[in-house]
Amino acid sequence: MKSIHVKSLLAASALFMLGAAANAQVVKIDGSSTVYPVTEAVAEEFQKANKGLKVTVGVSGTGGGFKKFCRAETDISNASRPISKSEMDDCKKAGIEYFELPVAFDALTVVINPRNAWLKQATVAELKKLWEPAAQGKITRWNQVNPAWPDQPIKLFGAGSDSGTFDYFTEAIVGKSKSSRGDFTASEDDNVLVQGVAGDVNAIGYFGYAYYAENQAKLKALPIVEKDGKPAVSPSEATVLNGTYQPLARPIFIYVNAKSLAKPEVKKFIDFYMTQGAKLAKEVKYVPLPADAYKVGLDHIAKGKKGTVFGGKNEVGITIGELLKREASL
Repeated sequence: MKSIHVKSLLAASALFMLGAAANAQVVKIDGSSTVYPVTEAVAEEFQKANKGLKVTVGVSGTGGGFKKFCRAETDISNASRPISKSEMDDCKKAGIEYFELPVAFDALTVVINPRNAWLKQATVAELKKLWEPAAQGKITRWNQVNPAWPDQPIKLFGAGSDSGTFDYFTEAIVGKSKSSRGDFTASEDDNVLVQGVAGDVNAIGYFGYAYYAENQAKLKALPIVEKDGKPAVSPSEATVLNGTYQPLARPIFIYVNAKSLAKPEVKKFIDFYMTQGAKLAKEVKYVPLPADAYKVGLDHIAKGKKGTVFGGKNEVGITIGELLKREASL
């Protein structure tokens, strides 16, 4: 009898624990590895200030994150590019409405190995010649891109195809989203790319500025020449703010499921993000938006301005001022 009673108590306890876990207040986030450092920093501070509330932040790339978001598996999606037309359609079919909130600016950074003493800068045209689809299997040595560069093998590292960084880089450099050679080491995990470039003197790669800033002892940022007659510009907060780091400065976003905002923990987290995000974005080496931009984000939620201001298209070179003037739509 005693054994049966103990077993019953254990079973009841297990059911209680399962029920408590099911009812736990968890904010679920996934998506871009570029946006991850900002959102993770916000999540850590939020959880410190709100004991008992949990925030999970996954990294499956912008595209992978939107797949989960449009299946209602997450409350918030980190995105290093705007939502695409096909993703908008997927969300619409599933009845998912959302708010698009810019949270910072990133300087997408082209990096080389610090032992590389000969590559001082690169033009957009040279980067295109290096990364365009026609380069696959053909442009394999540095002097094929520029005769002044050495006859050494090129080792390429870049974002995976589910990454918004891949979409933005190909749009900005090659001229068409997702248009890229395929014979390179690709990963949605930027730390894999960091290690690859850090380990080979002939390597070149690209990812968000925060990952470069965290690994400056292992990497060198390559100054970019937008077009003939313009100076080479290095990525930094100053060059993003003054608009000279082109075409690789870009806004980064979170997308919030409108239904999820009915959950107090999600609403509380978004309020926290929009009030503390600027400070935390700066701490993780991104460029914070003007204070008014975060207020506009909260105002859009208060007024029910759902959807995107991009209409399903990525845009290169847009400023936050231009963004804030637009009206969102689903």
